[in-house]
Amino acid sequence: MQASFFQKGVNVNLALFDLDNTLLSGDSDFEWSQFMIDKGVLSREVFEAKNVAFYEQYKAGTLDIFEFLDFQLKPLSQYPRTVLDAWHEEFMQTKIRPMMGDKARALVAKHRAAGDVCLIVTATNSFVTAPIAREFDIENLIATDPEEIAGEFTGRVAGTPSFREGKVVRMEAWLAERRWTWGSFFATWFYSDSLNDLPLLEKVAHPVAVDPDATLRAHAQQHQWDILSLR
Repeated sequence: MQASFFQKGVNVNLALFDLDNTLLSGDSDFEWSQFMIDKGVLSREVFEAKNVAFYEQYKAGTLDIFEFLDFQLKPLSQYPRTVLDAWHEEFMQTKIRPMMGDKARALVAKHRAAGDVCLIVTATNSFVTAPIAREFDIENLIATDPEEIAGEFTGRVAGTPSFREGKVVRMEAWLAERRWTWGSFFATWFYSDSLNDLPLLEKVAHPVAVDPDATLRAHAQQHQWDILSLR
């Protein structure tokens, strides 16, 4: 989508999608760690309890994102990228594609057919999520970026994590790079399940709570936001 579309006066919409427990009927971040544990790559004794604890903190809205990223990204630095990529394809086949439901695919297809600019905006790191975005046929992705040197991961995060208020920061930087603003679009949507996404939900004209957690459901009902199920 080029800036010239706006200059010609064409009404262009923006559709943003959270990924985990929104387009997916599960959490790709949590499942990636579980996948690595099941393969024996990560120690079950060391990692499984921490993975569950971090996931519960995320759902409760108490997650320390930098503490979590230290846990999540360090294992990426311990294996060559070619090995990680091969594992990821297996992960896509066994874990992710079964979580990609027909309703979620249809929602994305509806926005694409309308010519809307579509993005996935997710806290999960881009190594895990970039192939998932491609599977949904969404070319634009804002995700937490693992630091890379010469194509290999360092185990550290690069830039601002795409989490809570960080999603707004990253989204507005993405718009600015294209000389766009929120006002460049005729209508804007964001679909999410999580209380953690309230900062970005409150930036769009049409916030949609998708199979929401209890806090987001109550907020959506109070503010008369749409509530949708993709399950």
